Amino acid sequence: MAKIELIRGREILDSKGNPTLEVDLYLDDGSFGRASVPAGASKGLFEAAELRDGDPKRFRGLGVQKAVALVNGSLNQKLKGMEAEQEKIDQFLIELDGTKEKRNLGANTILGISLALARAIANSQKEPLYQYLAQLAGKPRKTKDDPFPTPFLVLINGGAHAKNNLDLQEFLIAPTQEVYSEKLRVAVEIFQALTIVLIEKAYALALGDEGSYGPDLPSNEEAIKVLLESIERAGYLPERDVVLGIDAAATYFWHPPRYILTNEQQTLTVEGMMNYYHRLTKLYPIKILEDPLGEEDWLGWQKITKEFQEKLVLIGDDLFVTNPERLKKGIKMGVANGIIIKPNQIGTLSETLNTIKVAEEAKYQIIVSHRSGETVDTFISDLAFAVGASYLKAGAPERGERIVKYNRLLEIQEELGRAS
Repeated sequence: MAKIELIRGREILDSKGNPTLEVDLYLDDGSFGRASVPAGASKGLFEAAELRDGDPKRFRGLGVQKAVALVNGSLNQKLKGMEAEQEKIDQFLIELDGTKEKRNLGANTILGISLALARAIANSQKEPLYQYLAQLAGKPRKTKDDPFPTPFLVLINGGAHAKNNLDLQEFLIAPTQEVYSEKLRVAVEIFQALTIVLIEKAYALALGDEGSYGPDLPSNEEAIKVLLESIERAGYLPERDVVLGIDAAATYFWHPPRYILTNEQQTLTVEGMMNYYHRLTKLYPIKILEDPLGEEDWLGWQKITKEFQEKLVLIGDDLFVTNPERLKKGIKMGVANGIIIKPNQIGTLSETLNTIKVAEEAKYQIIVSHRSGETVDTFISDLAFAVGASYLKAGAPERGERIVKYNRLLEIQEELGRAS
């Protein structure tokens, strides 16, 4: 087995112009792996901790020179000469940190090494990354007959992801065609139609964090109506050709025990929020609902799951934060039926795969997701395909850091010879 020869980190910029960590890892057989770490604007309270510099005179305290120093210094020395074994290295870093939240080394520091190691091992084995990840996850070797994740695209942003008045954070589409490349084409055509619809309605074309539009609108419901008009303008039928999704990110308007929708001028109980969603899902082809309630409103989540689990994919993001223990609690309580997977929420590839395994055993749908502060790294695309995720959520079909993730699946589709 190859051994780690050298690890090098550097500070780069993410898609929001904020610093983040990039890691290069070399093995003694000449293999190389590189990974860069994304960052979220809308963060769950229970996510693993990032290591930031905290110097207000530099990048408003968001620099990652401390993480770079750790990678280039003590971590390089401690890992040099160790066998390139994913679980062994991941566990070594977890134990070296010594905290549940990874507060000493930082989840960003650890994840950068973990993902770079995965790429280096895949290259050492002369395998595509997705084949190595499938192997690591205990899956059969991937073939052209394996399903591709459906692109789950954010077309309108609100909440913490845009400087506008919308309470709900994301309005999304999921095409229903059989072949991945066709799904992506349909999504792009709808997004292009959305541009025209917004211009005609004199709504601003301001962009949100994820490449999607972030206009001020009269209501959250207007965002849904605009999407439906765009779908039809592109020549498709809602529900037959494409369904809708909403990421409410409800923690951001949850003021226990009430939910305050500022734009809607409504203050609602859990039952009131359930009625709100019931109305929307009855009127519109909404099939996916992410974070409809606050991250610690467990009793509310029980109620909404019981009400909607047969009709909708109810996704926990801030609720679960890719953490197997929080997921196990949710499973025990009968909460949600889907989970967002974001490796930087937990900090290592091994822990990410463990969470996916727990979700699969409970028959939860898996949605592998980007962050609002992204890089051009395509790791999550290989991960989504490798584990058989239902969806890949990577933002709008615009801006390089989003497009590369969708394009990576096109490359895999071609590589495996799947019909396009």
